[in-house]
Amino acid sequence: MEHEYFEVDVFATSPFSGNPLAVIANAGDLDTEQMQAIASWINFSETSFLLPPTESSADYRVRIFTPFEELPFAGHPTLGSARAWRSLGIEPHKHGRIVQECALGLVTIQEEAIRNDEGNKQKIFSFATPDLLKSGPLTNDDLASACAALNVDPSEVVDHSWGDNGPGWKILQLRDAEAVRELKPQTSHAEKVGVVGLSDGEGPEYEVRAFMFGLEDPVTGSLNGSVAQFMRERKLVPESYTATQGSQLGRAGVVHVFDDGKEIWIGGSVHIRISGTLTSGNSL
Repeated sequence: MEHEYFEVDVFATSPFSGNPLAVIANAGDLDTEQMQAIASWINFSETSFLLPPTESSADYRVRIFTPFEELPFAGHPTLGSARAWRSLGIEPHKHGRIVQECALGLVTIQEEAIRNDEGNKQKIFSFATPDLLKSGPLTNDDLASACAALNVDPSEVVDHSWGDNGPGWKILQLRDAEAVRELKPQTSHAEKVGVVGLSDGEGPEYEVRAFMFGLEDPVTGSLNGSVAQFMRERKLVPESYTATQGSQLGRAGVVHVFDDGKEIWIGGSVHIRISGTLTSGNSL
């Protein structure tokens, strides 16, 4: 049982500065228990498995696992899976648009070339942010538990909301990017919290951090999608902006956000760093 295997650097601005993702192709012969075991063994924040679609309009189906559970949707696995799928030499049904099937439904992904800050063209993959499963302000209890996990006083929270598009994010807006960078969260908690603050210098307009079960995620597509929905609803950001994430982990991820009036697109550069073969049996 051998599978093409990729390790992908998502939202990276330089080699190894983004969020790593493991992708296992042609995973139709693996069952749920095996997928979870592989994801636990690889121990990345997420591992994705490429499968034949069950929807006629989809190009492929993906299942996404953390080391502990399966997710109905996640952002950087969506972009990394699309990049790995394209590397297999397969063309999407729609020119320039990839349709991914996942447990949350169908997600549209596009490939495009944009100019970076130096004026050079770079290719990015972007997904259309799914509709929220849960939105609206946090209850006092929800806010209190999120703040306790991050060791922040509720009085320091400028605004808050649910931003659940699959993983179940709670969103906290702090006064600025420096307040976001200064956070010293608990090392063990059961929360999934995303934090955002306005930057005061050149470069990306917002600083974002994501915390899950006491761990910090380097760069998080699903959270940036729900944060964009949250910020656009409040008219706090323009149609197009960038956010940075991962500074406190030694990463330098940049997320490109664009609202086309119908969809909010979340994108970034995606690079395959490792490719090879994963053996899932006990061959000698």
